[in-house]
Amino acid sequence: MSAEEHPQTNPLIPKQSRTPYHISGKPEKQDLVDEYKGKNLDALRTPALIIDRAVFARNCAKMHEHAKALGAQFRAHVKSHKTPEGTRLQLLSNANETHSIVVSTVMEVCEVFRAGLMADGTVKDVLYGLPMAPNKIADLSALTDELSAVGASMRILIDHPDQVKVIEAWESTKANHRRWSVFIKVDCGSHRRAGLKPNSPAFDFLLRAVLASSSISLYGFYTHAGHSYASTSFAEAADHLLSEVNAVNDAATAALSIIANTPGFPEPREAFVLSVGATPTAHAATEELKLKVESGLNGTLELHAGNYPLLDIQQLNTSLITHSDIAQRVLATVISYYPGRGEDGSDEAMCDAGALAMSKDTGPRPGYGDVIGKPWRLSRVAQEHGILTMMSPASFELGPLQGDGTLKLGDMVQIVGQHACLTLAGYPWYYVVDSDVSDGNVVVDVWVPWKGW
Repeated sequence: MSAEEHPQTNPLIPKQSRTPYHISGKPEKQDLVDEYKGKNLDALRTPALIIDRAVFARNCAKMHEHAKALGAQFRAHVKSHKTPEGTRLQLLSNANETHSIVVSTVMEVCEVFRAGLMADGTVKDVLYGLPMAPNKIADLSALTDELSAVGASMRILIDHPDQVKVIEAWESTKANHRRWSVFIKVDCGSHRRAGLKPNSPAFDFLLRAVLASSSISLYGFYTHAGHSYASTSFAEAADHLLSEVNAVNDAATAALSIIANTPGFPEPREAFVLSVGATPTAHAATEELKLKVESGLNGTLELHAGNYPLLDIQQLNTSLITHSDIAQRVLATVISYYPGRGEDGSDEAMCDAGALAMSKDTGPRPGYGDVIGKPWRLSRVAQEHGILTMMSPASFELGPLQGDGTLKLGDMVQIVGQHACLTLAGYPWYYVVDSDVSDGNVVVDVWVPWKGW
């Protein structure tokens, strides 16, 4: 059909266009591997995104251990790196394995499918992790069919009763009626992203609409403590995790109460899945917390996170990781130097990594990133360049110190940015090193991320 893939007359269903993943342009991985494998980092054009595969894999194994300690299944968010190689490491570690993922774009579902990760059984369960937009229902419906054909499940997220109406309107046009597997998004704090408070009238109204619908099967409740990124201690992150668990458990309790007190509402065939997590709260998952919550749960606990394989300055600020846990950095070149130009008479330098190479995300720490092994910070950015300024020795954490800590024109520096997820989004491919194989300065692979929405 044309771009209007499923013309509709129902006013609840807008015009639909399918995601053109089959014609999405990406560099060819093998061409990049042939060109760059075996090269030292100092031979690369900058800016360049570097991932240490050994650290990435260790972080994935650690997260599996956290999930086991909590007594939870694990669902890996793949939106930070958007690659088949990274997805495999997230799901299959030397500590455990899982087959469930969450994505942020329809394109990610398409590309996971195209990479063969469902066909070979690596991925068996996919959650599209944004509240469903009406103009994406054709895509999501078709993907549900494609996943089902290879034995995988597709689930969606809703947080508004009109999304229920859209699903029902869509299914009314179908000869073969489907029940969509749905998580209801629960708001567990003050971050005010997607979701509803489980004790609110709006949540009660949505819950009743879902339970009454013949087009929806309620799979569970999902929450994300985005505000936990401001944590600065294990205890603070653990409190946020407990709040996540309490929020989804309150939601499940409300659902079971409505079912028990409403004639005609069938009992759920399986326990609700209670999905909680953010990288800081997942790092605080322990057996001790498990003992606090397991006896009162009205469902099966699931832990999810996404930033954890890569990590960054925001996560370092939580105190839940160390600099040696950070798997990604941006390689940049010093392209000019300005003695005494700083406000306190200190030196400044210019590098070729700017806002597009680093993103403009900030955090509790100043600037846009810190230099590994040098007491310098990326303090200002324009589109294609950044200004490095000297930091106090007390602020320097990405050690050990390399040389005398000075910079000069032509030096290459490795910068850890504030937020890995946005930094990686700017790159057409990632150079992969492995500190378990060499000193971590030789390219051993190239990963090509999925692009588009």
